[in-house]
This record gives sequence, structure tokens and C-alpha cells, in this order.
Amino acid sequence: MVKILLCCGGGFSSSVLANAIKKGIIDNKLEKNFSIEFLPIDLGMQRMSDYNIMICCPHLLYNAKKIINNATASIPIYFLPPKMYGAVDFKELALDIEDILEIYKKTKTNPVHFPGEENTMTIPRFISYRNYNKLKQNSL
Repeated sequence: MVKILLCCGGGFSSSVLANAIKKGIIDNKLEKNFSIEFLPIDLGMQRMSDYNIMICCPHLLYNAKKIINNATASIPIYFLPPKMYGAVDFKELALDIEDILEIYKKTKTNPVHFPGEENTMTIPRFISYRNYNKLKQNSL
């Protein structure tokens, strides 16, 4: 089971996102594969060792260095692209989570990002990196 920790500044906007993700987990019958909890970043930093991945809302980018430097566990930290934050589809997010876990396993570097997506705020996709690249390949 992949335990996801979703963090935002105060926990308000991420609670809506976490509920949408929980619904996606249930709708796709993935309760045995994924669980999610949302917490404000300060609490999340204290409890991150209870999770496999920390997903941060995009507005936390302003605090990325502090988050990375104060991490209390060796888990991947990923800043969600703004367009995925607004219109999350859990099946797409699940693909990103699988890939993020693999990238982190190889690099042990935070924050985790996909090739060419070093600047989270400029990422145009609202689907998984994997599917976005397939679409780009097919359109060439």
C-alpha cells in the first residue's frame, strides 16, 4: 500500500483535493493500493515518516528549500503541477506516484520532478507525465 501525505499551507484547499483523491481511490477500487491523508505542511513535516510519498500543493513552492532541508524522513517530495491540482484525476495521479517512487528510488533527490519539469509552475499538463508524453509523441 502506498500511503500518500498531501500537504498545503493550512490544510484547507488540500482537504478538498484529498476528498477528490479519496473518491478516485474508491471509484477505481484501489483502496488496497493507496491511502491518503492531508495535513498542513507543519504537521506533515512532523509525521512524514508515516508515509511513502509527500505531495505538496503548488503554492508551497515558495517554501520548497525549507521543506526539503527540514524533511524528517527519506521519502519523495513532489510538488503537484497547478493544472493537476485544479482538476485531479486519481488514475493519472496514481501513474505519476508510481513513477515518482521509482525516480526517487534511483536518485534519492528531492524534490522529485520529471525530466523537463524542473519549474513546476510552468508545467502545462493536467494528466500524468507518462500519458502526456504519449500524447506528445502521437501528435508528432
